[in-house]
Amino acid sequence: MTQAWTYVDGDWRDGNPPVLGPLTHATWLSSIVFDGARAFEGVTPDLDLHCQRCVESAIRMGMHPTVTAAEIEALARDGLTRFPPDAALYIRPLFYCESGWVSADPTSTRFMLTLVETPMQEPGGFTACLSSYRRPAPDQAPVDCKASCLYPLAGRALREAGARGFDNAVLLDPWGSVAEFATANLFMAKDGVVSTPALNGTFLNGVTRQRVLKLLRLDGHVVLERDIEPEDLEDADEIFSTGNHLKVMPVRRYGDRELIYGPFARRARALYWDFAHGRLPETVRM
Repeated sequence: MTQAWTYVDGDWRDGNPPVLGPLTHATWLSSIVFDGARAFEGVTPDLDLHCQRCVESAIRMGMHPTVTAAEIEALARDGLTRFPPDAALYIRPLFYCESGWVSADPTSTRFMLTLVETPMQEPGGFTACLSSYRRPAPDQAPVDCKASCLYPLAGRALREAGARGFDNAVLLDPWGSVAEFATANLFMAKDGVVSTPALNGTFLNGVTRQRVLKLLRLDGHVVLERDIEPEDLEDADEIFSTGNHLKVMPVRRYGDRELIYGPFARRARALYWDFAHGRLPETVRM
């Protein structure tokens, strides 16, 4: 059985406590935002930033957050004491609205925090293909926050990719440039230069994306934020993802092309682990 603890209404509950009811606004109209951090090997890299983003997402969705980022972080650290020190966990703060009619009532905002055992994966890599689905434009969906209502689109892209024999999918933006993977941000390398899609409002500027970008630059590598076209991926030397769940993970096959777990993905992952374990200078903090 999955080991999990959830903080709700001032108390910790084990397992998967029933909280949202059929009349809850979030249940039927998706007024939910969340964030995800990781605990592994006794460390919780960028936990504070994930807590901050959760609060910011709630505000952007028109909610009234009932706890501060600092309070969320303190609760998360309290929750960590319920697990072994080296447990691999997914830490998920969440805000949702209880009432409203189409537009949620911000005064009904509620908070939950879940810690659940989720193993870290070895960097064996994954396969990916180009999706027929696209990320929405900023005037088409709440893409400026980590809103749950955005994830059914990612689920469709994953099902489509799975039916074709792939693990993940690359989604384009509304204008035909590469946006991200269905579940993570995207990096590629070509001729010694690392690139990642420039921020254009169609996908989140991931906490791990920002961290890896900074770490690689401080390590002396050229990392460009630019428009990446689908044909660029067809010719890439390396493609890898960054995200909270898997951190840094190489793509081993993109479409019909086999790819290597190359030096840039390896270096990015090593740098991230060094950062997470406090083995790098304080100057790498955001």
